[in-house]
This record gives sequence, structure tokens and C-alpha cells, in this order.
Amino acid sequence: MTEQSNIVILDGYTVNPGDNPWDSLKALGRCSVYDRTADELTLERAKSADILLVSKVRLDEAVLEALPNLKYISMLATGYNNVDVAAAGKRGIPVSNVPAYSSESVVQATFALLLELAMHAGLHDTSVKAGEWVACPDFAYWKTPLLELSGLTLGIVGYGAIGRGVARVAAAFGMKVIAYAPRIPQDTGSVPVRFVELEELFASADVVSLHCPQTPDNGGFVNARLLGMMKSSALFLNLARGGLVNEADLAQALHDGRIAGAGLDVVAREPMVADNPLLHAPNCVFTPHIAWASLAARKRLMAIVTANVAAFLAGAPINVVNRQILK
Repeated sequence: MTEQSNIVILDGYTVNPGDNPWDSLKALGRCSVYDRTADELTLERAKSADILLVSKVRLDEAVLEALPNLKYISMLATGYNNVDVAAAGKRGIPVSNVPAYSSESVVQATFALLLELAMHAGLHDTSVKAGEWVACPDFAYWKTPLLELSGLTLGIVGYGAIGRGVARVAAAFGMKVIAYAPRIPQDTGSVPVRFVELEELFASADVVSLHCPQTPDNGGFVNARLLGMMKSSALFLNLARGGLVNEADLAQALHDGRIAGAGLDVVAREPMVADNPLLHAPNCVFTPHIAWASLAARKRLMAIVTANVAAFLAGAPINVVNRQILK
């Protein structure tokens, strides 16, 4: 154990709400854990930290400048938009993320949303429990058209580990796969996939599913123009980042029937705000950013975060996202 290391976890609740202990990190140094940290408490709680672990807490340049003891940051997630990694690098602070821990869980969640849009299991469960099957003169009924996935075309935007996993499962359902990626990966997996331009993907897919990172250049790229290219029978899924979508445009497309439905695990502002235009849009199914959150995935996250911190303490940090900027 490194007695000198002061490890502070600023927003650990979603990683460990009680079923995923911090024991492995506590073995590496003094460890202070906060379930949540409001912006006004960040400096007070982080001021003595050598090592900060954060998920969504914002660490901008002003905050980093006010933390002279800070030597290392590890995300409790894959994304790191909330940390000014350039400012950290200029101060000699490595920032590590947690890659690939949730890929299988996100793939599973993708099809949970898609199958709900295809079969409306929740709607029919509610109907049965309301007595409609008991009162039905027939042995079966359906309250909405049911969609068979086999033979449909799935368009995947972003073709990393999650995109490849989604393609694998889509192929098992008998779907055809097309994809868009700024750079076609060398490893495209075992499933036949045809890479196309973004506009062609939106125009020809029966289901469009986002699995790409958000960058400074692609915020809100799913807008009225791209949505207007989709088939009126098509479905849209977002299990990447809410900020990739112009939410007002997507809500309008759903209200106007320009697309058939949407399944969303993420929104631009989380937790969702009451005036989000998608909240009451028709044929829109939500999960509250839980695609990553299976216990198996969170245990992998804990193991990788522990390895990140241990590697830093050993003088050889891993999973560093700002290595090229480090002084």
C-alpha cells in the first residue's frame, strides 16, 4: 500500500451503489469516497488529492489550477468530455479513461430498445394486466403493428468494439449491416458489413443506431436534414451521447411521423430536464443511461480503474488519453 497516496472519488455512486466495493482501490492508498459532488464542493473535497477519480464531475482549467497537489486523474468511465485534458496535460497530469468495459452490456441494451420498438412488450404487458386478454374474444391480439427484424438493414454509425458487437447480434437476427466510420477500421469483425457515406446510411437503413464518440465537430449532427432522409418506417437508436442529436429536430420528426420511432439511452442534458422536447414525443422509448450499468460491466470498470491507479503509482500510467500533451 502507498501510504502517501491520497485518492479522492468525487462521484462514485453510479459505479458502486452498494454492490461493487471500493476495496481494491482502498488497498492502494488513503481513499475518500463521495457519492456525488456539486460544483461548489469540488475544490473543497479535491484540494488534498494526489489522485482524483471522477465520472461526470467537471474538472476545467480553473479547477485544475486550484489543485496544486493533484498528480493524476482517472475517469470512472470511457468518456472524458467533462475534464479539460489539455489543461491537465500542460500541468503534467495524466488523465486515464476506462476503455471497453461495457461493450457487451451496451450491445445488449441496444437490442433491448430495438426489440421494445419492434414488439412493444411493455405496452402489451400493461394491456394484459389491465384485463384486455381476459376480455378478448380471440386467443391473441396486438395493439400495434409488430416488426420482424430479419431482412431489415441496420445502419451503424461508429464501428468500434460496440459497433462490431451490434453488427454481430444483428446478423444473428438475420439483419443486413451497413456502417459509417470516418476511418474504416482494419478489423471489421466476422460479420459482412458494407461501409457507406453518412447520408446513404440514413437514407437506406431501416434502423439507424449511433455508437460513435462525441467530438467538438459532431455535436447535433443528427438533425432535421439527416432525419428527413430516413424512411418513414425507420427507427432511430442512440446509445452513444445525447449531444450527438438535435433533440428538437428528432422530437419534431417523431411528432410529424417522418420516422416511426426512437429508442434512447442518453439525452443531451442528464439527468433529463422536464422540458426536454423528446419526453412526450410519440413512439419514443427511454432508458435512463443504463446501457453501461450491468453489475458485470461495473465490476470490469472497477478492475480497470484499479489497474489505472496502480500503474500510475508504479510510474507507468496506462489508458492515458492526453499522453501527447503531457509536459
